[in-house]
Parts: sequence; C-alpha cells; structure tokens
Amino acid sequence: MLMSSDTLELSPLRAFVRLSRPLFLYGGFAGVALGAAVAHWSGLRLDLATYLWAQGLVTSFHLMVHYANDYFDRESDIGAERTRWSGGSGVLVAGHLAPRVALVGSLGFLVLGLIACAHFALAGNAAVVWLGVAILALSWCYSAPPVRFSARGLGELDTALVVGVLFPFVGYAAFAGHVDGTILRVVQAPAFAMIAMMLCVELPDAGCDLRAGKRNLVVRFGPAQAWRLITITAAIALASAAATAYRTNAGVALLALVPALFATLVLVGIVRRDPRPESTALWGVALYALTVTGLAAFYALIAPV
Repeated sequence: MLMSSDTLELSPLRAFVRLSRPLFLYGGFAGVALGAAVAHWSGLRLDLATYLWAQGLVTSFHLMVHYANDYFDRESDIGAERTRWSGGSGVLVAGHLAPRVALVGSLGFLVLGLIACAHFALAGNAAVVWLGVAILALSWCYSAPPVRFSARGLGELDTALVVGVLFPFVGYAAFAGHVDGTILRVVQAPAFAMIAMMLCVELPDAGCDLRAGKRNLVVRFGPAQAWRLITITAAIALASAAATAYRTNAGVALLALVPALFATLVLVGIVRRDPRPESTALWGVALYALTVTGLAAFYALIAPV
C-alpha cells in the first residue's frame, strides 16, 4: 500500500507525474496497438504518422480523465485504502497539489485531444473524429457531475466501452477509415477484461466509496458478489480471446495468449483463497494488460509480411 508515501513531501513535478498515473496509460497504448495490429492483419498498410496521431488522441483523452477523476473524486478518496492500483493518485487528498492543477490539466489535455480529432477531420477520416467525440463524452461523464457514471453503478460499463472498445476502434479506424465486424469481434475480450479489472480496483475503496455515497457495483453488490462477478467476467474475457484467435487457425501464435491465461488463473485463485484488496487489484490490472497485449501480439504475429 502507498498510504505512508502519501504523507511524504513531493516536488510539484513528482506530484504531477503521480497525478498522471502513468502505469494506467498502458491501457491506451495497448488498445491502439491492438486496433492497428488487426488493421494490418486485415491487409491495410500502416504508417507511423497516422499511428502517432491516433495514439495522441487516445492518450490525451486518457490523461484528461485521469486528472478529472482525481479532481471530482477528491472527497470520496479521503480515507481510501490506497494501493498502486486503486484509490486515485492521492496527490490532491494529501495536499501535494492544489485541486485546480488537476482541473486545468484535464481541460488542457481535452483541448489536445480535440486537436487530434481536428487532424483526422482534415484528413477526411470521420470515423476517428466521431470515436474521439464519443471517448471525450463518455470519459468526462465517468466522474464529472451531473452524470457521474462512476457513482451510479455505470462506471464499470463506461470504462469497458471507452478503454476496452473505443481505444482499439481508434487504432483500427485510423487506417481502415471505418469500424466493422472484424474489430468488433476482437474487442469483446478486452471489454470483459476491463469490467473484471474495474471490480478489482474498486474493492480496496469499497468502504470510503460507501461513506461518500458512491454507488459503484462493488458498493451495490458487496465484496462477495463482486468476487463472483470478477471470476465470471475474467473467464468470459479469456474464452472470448481464445475463441477469436482460434477462428484464425493461427497455430503457434496462440501462445501469445498464455500470459492472459496465467493471469486469469491467478486472479481466480486469489478471489477464492486470498481475497486481499491489493492482491486482487494488482492481478485485475494484470489480467487486462495481458489480455490486450496478448491479442495485439497475436494479430501482429499472423499479419502478412
């Protein structure tokens, strides 16, 4: 846990880096990589400039929501059992940065995300523009009032849609110019893996979320039911990834999904025998990262040279 480190004095730069939660940005990088890998496997030509613009769009909005979450959740984060994977950054609660820094940072990256959308609009790629607008709207509504999906039991589905589905869609549509059944089949596994991950990282915060009136699924159902949902969604994610890969008759490339299988087995074992919040949060994050990375590697391996 990081409770003791929250009380240490941090320089403004280190505090801002922690506020950015860089480890969680990996989900955006893996999502774009997955979409681009599927596009390449489908026979489309990739180019670095387009890839970087797509990544810039996703990462800008990803940072936007990181800062917004800390800003709008700063009261409910007080007293959170913070770990590396849950409870927010802790920077605003500990007083290392003023709340307005997070708000200004969020609005700044919102603008950068819109600039990336404008680039794709000028390039004639309307699909990525609309995906960017959807990411912006759903991400902002995750924790910002009055919608505040995260407090209504809808935050898990919202995050699964944005990170698990729309991020890979951007990576695919940046090159395809549209979204179709090919990428739609692939993102089912990341979507379920993200739901499992969200439940895992919410477990350590269940007590303070309940006190703050934040009615996410863990608060609504309780830890025991949340553990069952984690097991179910993790199993569905793995089965969906395996089924999607198996249909390609790729043979040895299926080994790219072995790490995701390992993470699933460990997570299910933790839920059954060692339901400590920090362990569950760690392996929930690992499940998502390894599922998306495994699928991206799989499609990169079987793509035509």
